[in-house]
Amino acid sequence: MPTPNPAFVPPTSTPTRPDLAGTFGAVASTHWIATATAQSVLERGGNAFDAAVAGAFVLQVVEPHLNGPGGDLTAVFAPADDPTPVVLCGQGPAPAGATPEHFTAEGLDLVPGAGALAAAVPGAVDAWLLLLRDRGTWDLADVLAPAIGYARDGHPVTAGVVRTITAVQDLFREHWPTSAAQWLPGGTVPVPGDLLRNEALASVYERLVAAGGEHAGRTARIDAARTEWAEGLVAQTIDRFVREPHRHASGTDHAGVLRASDLRAFRATYEPATTAEFRGCTIAKTGPWGQGPALLETLRLLDPLDDALLDPSTELGAHTVVEAQKLALADRELFYGDGGVPLEVLLSDAYTDERRALIGERASAELRPGTVPGVAPAAPPLRTEYDADAGGSAGEPTVRVARDAERAVPVEDRGEPFVAPTGETRGDTVHIDVVDRWGNMISATPSGGWLQSSPTVPGLGFALGTRLQMTWLEEGTASTLTPGERPRTTLTPTLVLRDGRPVAALGSPGGDQQDQWQLLFLLRWIVGGYSPQQAIDAPALHTTSFPGSFWPRTWEPAGLVVEDRLLDDVIAALEARGHVVTRAGDWSLGRLCCVTRDPSTGVVGAAANSRGAQGYAIAR
Repeated sequence: MPTPNPAFVPPTSTPTRPDLAGTFGAVASTHWIATATAQSVLERGGNAFDAAVAGAFVLQVVEPHLNGPGGDLTAVFAPADDPTPVVLCGQGPAPAGATPEHFTAEGLDLVPGAGALAAAVPGAVDAWLLLLRDRGTWDLADVLAPAIGYARDGHPVTAGVVRTITAVQDLFREHWPTSAAQWLPGGTVPVPGDLLRNEALASVYERLVAAGGEHAGRTARIDAARTEWAEGLVAQTIDRFVREPHRHASGTDHAGVLRASDLRAFRATYEPATTAEFRGCTIAKTGPWGQGPALLETLRLLDPLDDALLDPSTELGAHTVVEAQKLALADRELFYGDGGVPLEVLLSDAYTDERRALIGERASAELRPGTVPGVAPAAPPLRTEYDADAGGSAGEPTVRVARDAERAVPVEDRGEPFVAPTGETRGDTVHIDVVDRWGNMISATPSGGWLQSSPTVPGLGFALGTRLQMTWLEEGTASTLTPGERPRTTLTPTLVLRDGRPVAALGSPGGDQQDQWQLLFLLRWIVGGYSPQQAIDAPALHTTSFPGSFWPRTWEPAGLVVEDRLLDDVIAALEARGHVVTRAGDWSLGRLCCVTRDPSTGVVGAAANSRGAQGYAIAR
């Protein structure tokens, strides 16, 4: 066990779960069936990449309100034979017909978040197949067998899925009949524990397997499945279906613009990871088409500070951490997107030294992005409220915003997402981490294509995603909606390396909060000397003092959401510093999970979150 840092509040001596350890392999994910599936692949000789792919397709089946085949994916992995971290990009771009002019002509000033008009090109399936082809060892039929079985034969439906279907059942009955046919079996909402089947989805997976049946060699069979996904029945069916106008969360009807040609043009890719050093560790993230580099900038701001300033459980530490996050997230809002982003400046010593000086004694209620010579994108709209009657949307963040006559107040949901009757959603993503006995390690965060995000595509059994809502319709911003470009995603898995070898993979659902909660883990684990499970269990917090990535794209100046376990005196002191604090309950923020490996001994570990009572870890 690590040695606790005396500069930090001591970790709990009674964690909610044990820190698991072994030498064979470890898996952690947001659903126990996916974790068990991935571990079963390791047990039968598969490597970490085989296991991650098998577990991920099961997640599409058992957490359909949190991800699906119509969604997207980012992952960071390190192979044992060359541990240089690599990013797997399954974030599809905006379709060719998704122009700001089209949306404004439809009477919209924000991209709606429920309905096919907000769909990017689905990227998750091709990305998983690419990883399996290049880094896995198993055949596609074997990897997909568990997902096919759970989809065709059924799986016990969780309470979270039931709550989601309950919230949108009227939308399904009145406007989305194809969704009603799939998710209201017999015309009624299922009961937790009922066996929920999706035979159409099982047939989609089986079609991918069949596409490779006549080909010799594992690689050729997987490539045939990729071609079938991008050019065959799936693409053609989506094209036909989205041309029919249907109800969006805006309260108005629109047709989608995603076409078969958009799916045909997309293939998942690999990229070098973006990295930064922190206290002897290398932290690996996606590029700035994701929000990951904002975590790196936050760590760069905090790195030279005294240890006592980095403990999120104290007044001074929580204040310092949150103020650093605000600066990094302000830069995210101004600079990040799929175009040229000046990361070499944003992560440089001179820039972070200058920005660090802005951390004061009081909570900032301003959005303060930095200045980069020669780079001046337009600032997106900054508003604290939005006319909800003008339209709803569906998002990913766990925080939903309730409005009263005075101000917007964040209302924190407890583990599972809040889903409004319009399809507006908060807290909808999954995560999986795997490490095997050879030292292969992967952290992956799939999302999108939720059952409530748009009508179920008939014959396919899944819905399209709504990732385009992360773009702006205004001209000249770093993340303005642009056909062929990736929307700036919140999906942000993490890999940690020491001396060039991977030692941890971690991540969490939670939209804009994903990296904020991961930051708490990294500080407590790397600096505080907490064990992984202790770091996951410790009280969580996050700021809402920046524009949200999802509808209605508002912000709360100086907003801070905390778990009550942070303790009354600490919370009161933060309020005295000017933070606008919302208490979220004792166990409410995040669904973090992780796996670890000590390269010197080969010992692997795993930890999972008790929040939400669904995440599960295995190690042996």
